[in-house]
Amino acid sequence: MTAKEMLGKVDHTQLKAFATWEDIQKLCDEAIQYHTASVCVPPCYIKRIHDTYGDKINICTVVGFPLGYSVTEAKVAEVRKALEDGCNEIDMVVNISDVKNGLLDKVEEEIRTLKKECGHHILKVIIETCYLTEEEKIAMCKAVTNAGADFIKTSTGFGTGGATKEDVELFKKYIGPNVKIKAAGGVSSMEDLEMFLGLGCERIGTSRAVGLCKGELTEGY
Repeated sequence: MTAKEMLGKVDHTQLKAFATWEDIQKLCDEAIQYHTASVCVPPCYIKRIHDTYGDKINICTVVGFPLGYSVTEAKVAEVRKALEDGCNEIDMVVNISDVKNGLLDKVEEEIRTLKKECGHHILKVIIETCYLTEEEKIAMCKAVTNAGADFIKTSTGFGTGGATKEDVELFKKYIGPNVKIKAAGGVSSMEDLEMFLGLGCERIGTSRAVGLCKGELTEGY
């Protein structure tokens, strides 16, 4: 896979709490220049990005981020506001406390509720694998599938660990045919990019991909 093809599957990400507008502009300018799949940004920047760049850029944001334990009603309000401001894709964090308490039906229903709010917009579900047992990961694969979400995503990048080969392989085994995989957290080298894409991930969440790929890009890109 070429660097150009890899960048077309990257959600170019800037989610630091102290991200400035200058940081966000740099992210967006790079996303446009290198044709990344989207920019993944804090909700507070969606409207400004949309007003500044219009349809030149695909905007992704996060909901219930990064801990996941806000109530469903708050997550619904976040989704509605994000879409109203011009966002196209939502990356939600599941209620990890509910997962650990075995309230899997509740978690599935929350995902289903947010997918209904998203409508035709893409919903990616972050399950934060670093906190889950294998049994819980399998249960989340089933919940994401049953709830009709578009993607299952490994990590926020703010937990104790990020995407792993083993977790992606587990996802592939247990998700339904309509669910895609996004790897995020700790994707920091060309080898990581190539590995996760080679495993079948349709999206990669990282802030590093453009920098990594610049040396691989051909002239005239």
